[in-house]
Amino acid sequence: MAQPETTRVFLNNVDSYASRHIAQRLDRDELLSKLMGCDVVIYNVTQHADQVEEALWAASALHSEVEHFSGPKMFILISTIMTWACSKPADPDDLELPFTDAIFWSRRAHPNFERHIDLEKRVVKMGKTDRQLFSTYVVAAGLQYGMGEQIFHYFFKKSWLGEDGPVFGDGENIVPTIHIHDLASVVCSVIQHQPRPYYLLAVDDSNNTMEEIVKKIASVLGPGKIQKKPSEDAFLTKDLSVMEADSLLVSLRMEAAYIKKLFSFNWVCQFGLVENIEVVVQEYRQSRGLLPVRLCVLGPPAVGKTTVSKKICEYYRLHHVTVKGTVSDTIARLEHAVRNPDPGEGKSTQEAQEQLSMMKERLEQNPGLEEELLLNVMRDELMTHPCKNQGYVLEDFPQTREQAKELFDGKEEDATSQNSLTSIIPEFVLCLEATEAFLLDRVLNLPESRVQEHNCEPENFSRRLAAYNEKQSEDDVVLNYFYEHDIIPLQFEISSNAEADCLPLMQKVIDMVGQPRNYGPSSQEVKEEERRKAGERLRREAQERAEVEQMEADEARARAARWAEWTKKLEQVRQQEEEELEATSRPMRGYLMEQVVPTLSQGLTACCRAQPQDPVDFLAEYLLKNNPFEADHEQLS
Repeated sequence: MAQPETTRVFLNNVDSYASRHIAQRLDRDELLSKLMGCDVVIYNVTQHADQVEEALWAASALHSEVEHFSGPKMFILISTIMTWACSKPADPDDLELPFTDAIFWSRRAHPNFERHIDLEKRVVKMGKTDRQLFSTYVVAAGLQYGMGEQIFHYFFKKSWLGEDGPVFGDGENIVPTIHIHDLASVVCSVIQHQPRPYYLLAVDDSNNTMEEIVKKIASVLGPGKIQKKPSEDAFLTKDLSVMEADSLLVSLRMEAAYIKKLFSFNWVCQFGLVENIEVVVQEYRQSRGLLPVRLCVLGPPAVGKTTVSKKICEYYRLHHVTVKGTVSDTIARLEHAVRNPDPGEGKSTQEAQEQLSMMKERLEQNPGLEEELLLNVMRDELMTHPCKNQGYVLEDFPQTREQAKELFDGKEEDATSQNSLTSIIPEFVLCLEATEAFLLDRVLNLPESRVQEHNCEPENFSRRLAAYNEKQSEDDVVLNYFYEHDIIPLQFEISSNAEADCLPLMQKVIDMVGQPRNYGPSSQEVKEEERRKAGERLRREAQERAEVEQMEADEARARAARWAEWTKKLEQVRQQEEEELEATSRPMRGYLMEQVVPTLSQGLTACCRAQPQDPVDFLAEYLLKNNPFEADHEQLS
C-alpha cells in the first residue's frame, strides 16, 4: 500500500498537553471528523486506564466509517506489556527463555489490565475486515523512560533530592523497558513499512532487574544507596498510581523478535536504561529544567558575603559551600567512614583513615590546609551529587586566578572531557565591594559573638583586609580567570547594613540568574509554609486585636480621666456658686430674722388662736396693724 507524500497523523498521547486537551475540547462528532481527516491515528494507553475507552471508541468509529474513507488509514495502538504479566512460561523447562511477539496469542494479562488486552484483541480484529483500507497494529511497549521520565520519574526525583532509592519487593523482577525515542522509531517504522505481523513487542535488549535500575539511578544521580521496602508500599506511595505500581512489580523476560527481523533503525538505548544512564540522566535534567545553579560570591572580609550567600541559597535552594564548613564536613565524613567500615570496601576504609590522619596532622601544624590538599577537598565537595544536581553558592573561594584554574580546570586531560552539565565552574560570579572606612566601622559595631565567629578582631581584620587588597592589586586577581571564561561578574557596592542592601542585591541576582531550576518546595514543605504563614497571620491578627484593645482601653481611660476632671471642675463651680449665694443672701436673711420673722410669727400665732374664716385676710390685717416700720415712724414723728 503506497504512502502519501504527506502523512497526516493524529496522536493521542496522555503525556502530551496538546493531544490531552484536544479530546477535552471536542465532542465525539468533532473528534471523529478530525480522525477521518488523518491517514494515521495513534493511541497510547500505557499511562492511564481511562484512555482505553476512548481508544476503543476511536477504532470502532473509524471501522464503521470504512466505506466513507477517501484513502487507506492506519490505526496504531500503543499498549503495554502488562497484557503479558500472567502468561505461562514459553518453555516450562527453560524459565529464562524470553517471550516473543510470535506467541502473542498465548499471552495472559494482569487482572488490572483485562480491559487493555480486550482492547488489543478488538483492534486486531477490526484490522482484518479490509486491511487495504483500514489496517490496525498493536505495539506492546515496555516501561518507557527518557526525555524527563514517566513511570521511572519517582526514582529519578528521589535520587535528585539526595534520598535513597526505594526498591519494592526483592527487586529481582525483570522489567522490560524501552526509551521513548526508540518507541517512536518503532511506530515510525510501522507506518513506513506496514509489516505483515500486526502485533509487535517494543522492548530493548536490557532485561534489567528493578534493583539494578534503581541502584544505577541512585549511583549516578543520588547518594548511591537503595532501600528495600515491601511490595505493598508501592501501592501506598502517593506519587505512584495503581497502574504504575503494578507495572513496577512485573517480572517478564521479553524479546522484540519482529522488530529486529523487520526493521532497521538507529537505537538510542538498545541495551537499556542501565547501560545508557548518563544519556538518560542528561535528558532528565534538560527536559525538566533541573539544571544546577553554580554561583561564586567574592569580596573583602566583613562585607557581608555570608549573609548574602545564605539569602541566595534560601531563594534558589542551593548548597552553601565554605572552606571552613567543607573541611569540617570532610573530616566528619572520614571519621564516620573509619568508625563504620563497610565490609566490602576495605580499601576505601584504609584510604579514608590515611586521608583523615593526613588532614588532622596538617591542621595541627597549620591552622589552614596546604593549598594542594585544600583544592582537592574543595573540588571533591563541588563534585558531590547535591552540588551537581541543585548547584551551590561558593563563598570567598578561590582567592587567586591560579587557585581558580587548579580548582575548576584540574588536569588538562580531565578538563577537556568535562560535560557542561557536570562541570563545576561557576556560571555566575557576585563580587561585593565596600570602602575600607565602611568595613572598619562595621567591624567595630559587630556583636562580640560575631567578631569571634568570623575572626574579626581588630588586629586580625586589619591583616586580612591588607592581604585582600594586596591580592587585588596583583595581576593574578581571581576575577581575571572568570573574564577569561566569558563569565562577567556582577559587582555590587555595599554602602549600608547588609540586611538593608539585600533586597536590591537579591533583585539583581535574580535578574542575572533567573528563576529557580528545581522542583520547588515539596507538598510537606508547602504545608509547613502554609502553617507558618497561617501562624504569622494569626499572630499578626492577635497583635492587631491587642493593639485595638489597648487603644480602646487607653481611650476609655482618657474618657474617664476627662469625666473625672470635668466632674471635679463642676463641683468646684457649684461650691463657688453656693458660697457666693451664701454671701449674697446673708444681709437679707438677717433683715428677715430681725424685722419680719418676729411679727410674722406673732401674726400666725394670733391666727391660730382666733381661727378666722379667712386666715390670709386675717394675717394681712394683722401685719398692717402691727407693722414695726410704721410704729418706728410714728415715734420719730
